[in-house]
Amino acid sequence: MSLNKWFEKGLEKEAYMARLDHHKESFQHIYNTFEVPEEDKEKFKAIDGVRAIVLAAEWCGHCMMDIPIYLNIAETADIDTRFLIRDDNLELMDQYLTNEKRYIPIFIFIDKDGNEIGKWGPWAPEINEFTNELKKDLPDRESEEYDEAFKQFVKRVSKAFSTDEKLWGYVYNDMKKTILNLN
Repeated sequence: MSLNKWFEKGLEKEAYMARLDHHKESFQHIYNTFEVPEEDKEKFKAIDGVRAIVLAAEWCGHCMMDIPIYLNIAETADIDTRFLIRDDNLELMDQYLTNEKRYIPIFIFIDKDGNEIGKWGPWAPEINEFTNELKKDLPDRESEEYDEAFKQFVKRVSKAFSTDEKLWGYVYNDMKKTILNLN
């Protein structure tokens, strides 16, 4: 199945970024602060004919961290990228479930004919470990304390995603493995 129709339907970077709401500052901070390491730039520049579809949403904390890192790679590698909002594109999203759930972001890499040649997401293994470690202290979902505890969890994760360059490195290195193996 060609993914070209999905690619053509997608938002360009500027249109996606214009939709950002409460994660806008953190997204911009990561986008402006993260840099592709000099030693990797030539490897990324050797990539040819790759395009990407990103399933995402403005409210997603993982998107807030992962997409700006990816955009720095994509700009270096000249990967034409389009964004599809998850909840508006469930037909495609449901082909990329993780553990039977609609986790995002999902990066689908395609060739000029629209054939999938790779996929990354929704998170690097170390990021999954990090969030699972924080989640283990959450009370049961049915508990009266859950809502407040979950809000605090989201604040901690958002702050870490926004500022912890070690976490950014995990995302970068995992994405790099996928992207450099596309050609």
